[in-house]
Amino acid sequence: MEIKFYDEVDDGLLDFAVDAARYGEKWVFCKHRERDTYECPGGHREKGEDILETAKRELWEETGAVRYELKQLGVYSVIADGAETFGMLYYGEIHEFGALPPLEIERVELFDKLPDRWTYPEIQPKLIALTAQTCL
Repeated sequence: MEIKFYDEVDDGLLDFAVDAARYGEKWVFCKHRERDTYECPGGHREKGEDILETAKRELWEETGAVRYELKQLGVYSVIADGAETFGMLYYGEIHEFGALPPLEIERVELFDKLPDRWTYPEIQPKLIALTAQTCL
C-alpha cells in the first residue's frame, strides 16, 4: 500500500473525506461499534455531494460536532491492489459537541497522543502527521 499527496485532482475522482480533528489541545478519534480500534472522522462521498459537504456530514455523524472550523489541506490517494483511490484531507477544530448520532460510532475519545490501535494503520497516521506538520 502506498500513500501519495497531490496539490489537486479532478473533483470527480474524490471518493472520501477525512477530518483530522482536534478539540482544544487533544486529537479527536472515533471508535466504531464493530471494531476495537480508533479512526479519524471521515468516510465516503455520497452521490451528488460536494466534498466539503462530505467532510461536514462525516464530522457530525461520527463525532456529534455542531460548532467547528474546517480547513482543506489537500488531496491524498491510496494505492492498493493496483488501484488508486482519492480523498480530501481536512483539519478540523471542534468548538462544541452535540449528541452523538445513533449510527455506526460507539464513542468519541480525545487523545493527548495518537492511539496505539488504528483502524487504518497504513493510512491515517500519515494523514495526521501531515496535519500536525501543516497546522500545529
